[in-house]
Amino acid sequence: MTGNFFAHWLRRGRGIASVLFVCSSLVHPALAATPDPAYDAFLLGNYLTALEEAEKAAAAGDPAAHTLLGELYSKGLGVAKDLPAAARWYDKAARLGDANAQLALGLMLVDGAGVRQDRARAADLFEQAAKGGLPSAQYNLALLYVEGRVRKLDFRAAATWLQKAAEQEHAQAQYDLAGLYDQGSGVTRDPVKAVQWTKRAADLGLTAAQIEFAIMQFNGKGVQKDEAGAIELFTIAANKGNPVAQNRLARIYAHGAGLKEDPLEAAKWHLLARDAGVSDFWLDLYMAKLSQQQRSKAEAAAKAWVLKHVGG
Repeated sequence: MTGNFFAHWLRRGRGIASVLFVCSSLVHPALAATPDPAYDAFLLGNYLTALEEAEKAAAAGDPAAHTLLGELYSKGLGVAKDLPAAARWYDKAARLGDANAQLALGLMLVDGAGVRQDRARAADLFEQAAKGGLPSAQYNLALLYVEGRVRKLDFRAAATWLQKAAEQEHAQAQYDLAGLYDQGSGVTRDPVKAVQWTKRAADLGLTAAQIEFAIMQFNGKGVQKDEAGAIELFTIAANKGNPVAQNRLARIYAHGAGLKEDPLEAAKWHLLARDAGVSDFWLDLYMAKLSQQQRSKAEAAAKAWVLKHVGG
């Protein structure tokens, strides 16, 4: 695989704290079962009403209401942003067994945001929420086992928790689990499962997985060769602003591989990728052979793409 789990992990820079935040959407535990005026108001963006209703429900001992109050204070919705207050509400909800609060407080404890940093307690909270079935907590707990600072380095345990999260359609967990199957770390090496999990993550829209699966399709490595399908995935990722996908797409258009050669598209995508930091000397030479008119059109197309997708 071109972007295995370990390389992906190392590129994260700050380590565990830089990826823990993947989870942060609030999920009401009984959304489908019981009407909840506070949560309904929150979803509608009526934050003052949500605050009032949540305070009433919290006073009556509702754990989810405590969590919602933590969310409002942590984001500054309907109230001034107050991380210590958010931590206090999350802590009350966590002690009442709310998995969302356990996860949210754990994130704050990892970074020391609004609270004194306490990674050991964060790990315990992640584990509680993970055992409660929360996929983002399962994913973050797996990362703690990979990092090996708070929990003992244990790829087998990491694989177990990644599997649980992946089965609940957590795209990043699926992609990282694919890396473990590709390397045979914590699991028996299984290239077929590696491909399957990469595809599932790609189907959920994870850019890194889309690029990786597109490379597999384009080369026919581990999957049936499908240049058209690969180009579609590269295009999706490129239009999301991923410079690696933009570079791959530029080369495809330049070579006329899987489609007709298109110097304008090749140059446009190369310019976008290069501006984002992905250099390619071969494509520089390719562009140098174009006419001034072609280069000007490519530059205009790249600027138009930026205006459409990024704004200016």
